[in-house]
Amino acid sequence: MPPSVGDLVLRGAASIGVPVFLTGSFEDGLPLLWANEAFEKYADVRFTDLAGRKLSVLGDRLGDPEDFAKLREHLAAGEEVQTMARSALRGGVSGWVQLTLTPARAAHHGRVTHWIGISVDVSEHMERQAAQLASQAMENRQREDSDLIAQTTELLADLEYPYVLRDIAELLGHVVKWAGFYVNDDGLKPAEGIDVANPPSGRGRRHARYVAGDDQPRSAPHRGVQDQLGDTTAAGDATTVAPGRLLEVVDNVQDLLDGKGDEPVTLHLDIPHAQYSASGWLQRELNRRLTDEMGGVPRSVVVHPVAGRKSTLGLLVVWLADAGADEVLFYEGTDESEEVRGVLEVVARRAGNAIDNARLYAREHRLAETLQRAMLPEQADVPGIDVWTYYAPNAEHAQVGGDWYDILQISTEVVGLVIGDVVGHDVEAAATMGQLRSVVRSYAFELFTPGQVLEKVDQLVAGMGIPRSASMVYAALHKDDEGCHAIEYSRAGHLPPLLLRAGEVITLDQGGGALIGFGSRERTTGTHELRRGDTLLFYTDGLIERRDRPLRLGLEALLETAAAIQAKDAAGVGEELLARLADKPEDDVAIVVVRVPDPEGDRAQPTLSPRWRRWMLPSEPSSIGRARHAVLRTCQAWGIEESAQAELVVSELVANGVLHGWGHIALRLYDTGEGLRIEVEDSNPAPPVATDGHPNRLGGFGMQIVDRLAEWGWRPSGTGKLVWAKLRDQAK
Repeated sequence: MPPSVGDLVLRGAASIGVPVFLTGSFEDGLPLLWANEAFEKYADVRFTDLAGRKLSVLGDRLGDPEDFAKLREHLAAGEEVQTMARSALRGGVSGWVQLTLTPARAAHHGRVTHWIGISVDVSEHMERQAAQLASQAMENRQREDSDLIAQTTELLADLEYPYVLRDIAELLGHVVKWAGFYVNDDGLKPAEGIDVANPPSGRGRRHARYVAGDDQPRSAPHRGVQDQLGDTTAAGDATTVAPGRLLEVVDNVQDLLDGKGDEPVTLHLDIPHAQYSASGWLQRELNRRLTDEMGGVPRSVVVHPVAGRKSTLGLLVVWLADAGADEVLFYEGTDESEEVRGVLEVVARRAGNAIDNARLYAREHRLAETLQRAMLPEQADVPGIDVWTYYAPNAEHAQVGGDWYDILQISTEVVGLVIGDVVGHDVEAAATMGQLRSVVRSYAFELFTPGQVLEKVDQLVAGMGIPRSASMVYAALHKDDEGCHAIEYSRAGHLPPLLLRAGEVITLDQGGGALIGFGSRERTTGTHELRRGDTLLFYTDGLIERRDRPLRLGLEALLETAAAIQAKDAAGVGEELLARLADKPEDDVAIVVVRVPDPEGDRAQPTLSPRWRRWMLPSEPSSIGRARHAVLRTCQAWGIEESAQAELVVSELVANGVLHGWGHIALRLYDTGEGLRIEVEDSNPAPPVATDGHPNRLGGFGMQIVDRLAEWGWRPSGTGKLVWAKLRDQAK
């Protein structure tokens, strides 16, 4: 008799390599009725030992009991089940199986009488998928970390942004719970940005290690927190120790600031630290700050050094986990925690480099500016002549260059005017400029003809072997007994001065010659008679030179601009030139404007010109008179009739700068449309104080006078301060 279809199916299932089994109905408890040899190998049991027993005996082989509970729900409903479950494979190895249970229904009543089960080992597939997911997750984390570091680098590129460190700390919130920066400058201080004007020195005030009960702070051995912690309490800002017990601590935050290690350290916030230690200070600061910002304080934080080239400039403090949980007191040995640590170390290192660069740049900036100002004369004051000077180095360079000018009162009838340009934008160019200035000064007082002065300068420069080429204009302004003026000048490879006369521009192009040191021929001298109201303009090529146009076109633009100038004071002429031509200079700019006063013409209707003026004055008593004259000329140019109040206010402000400040004094005047605003800036950061006079000596009432005549105030400015005053309208 041939085998039935059922016999053939059963034989095929018995020989197949996939585990197959047959159970009874769910109501009978799924008794195991049959299983093939592959099932016995997979389950590591003999069928005869399980025959008739309920399938639940295999439930303990599932990794998660909930998986078996879910199976029961589908089996009770008579639904086919196909699921992935973690299971213990042969030999006790954990793996994954794909389990399929298919119901077999009776033909006459349709109820489920049996279940056919198939189990397939898919561990290799699941492991491969898990590895792919882990690799993808790692790539995503690395991409996020790279993006975070790139954003940090972009923020640090703008050192003048006042909240750069705060924004970086907020970015780090993607990898830690909280982060904050502290700079080390005479003690730790919270930092939201990099102070470009006053970057941290990096020195840091060393906190003394404190031991309670001692009269003086003393050092403690490097043994960490000792076993006396159980006998200590922290009360406010004090740490107390039980009698006869000594709390010895290592101030690991101070050690980090001292450069004794470059690895991050853990700062415990749930144990007491010495009051006068860096760790104690940071603990109190974080308790206050985190309570305000986060509503709670963790048991510990991790502190990274923010290192510069030679010292630790600050700290990056991070909170790694939630308060109250089993916190990560330090970085675990997992790949993810190591990635977090790597990101934080890169950010801290780049922040340290940025702070260090800001400090170095500021120091070089101040040094170069001091050198340049020391070599340039301050605002000159020549009796009977209106003089205005201006110098600005190219912003792309270190505030030092080779452009220069000088104004010499040779005698009561002769004034020497010099402007020059040394090739280069470095300290060597500035040093060459200083040498030339000294040489010109020495010969200007001996020889009265400009051509002869430049010939002597040629001879001396050739002998000195000055490595930089230079151009120059030297002019002598003469006044005769009747008060008439004339100019003599000689040029050494420099652009010609301009004479502005009632809308006409005359180019003083005589007396030309080669660059300084290359004059093989006799230097010639040009002359020109001057009238009242005439203005002389000396300048360097930085005023007109641009990369996108030839110098000839720049000179034409200067001539056109000069012809349209309407100002009736030297400062106004200079401000108009700067406003129209020097908005984006590509080189150093030096300007000297000299105007022969015209009392009758200057009293005419005031003309439209920039409503601001600026002067740079030396810190010496003569600057007080110069400032008064500057205000007087400005009020005349702007048509302000009552100038006495302005003269008095500016006199007191400049006098305070001379008496109590140092360095140069910047004077600025603005017509705000509602009144005259006066600004005086000096290098003393101490604020001005109104007093009732100095006992036993005169003076001390300056700011009281200012207070009666004007609204005034002050603000920090760079390394000093700026005092401003707005004149009150006395007509009200």
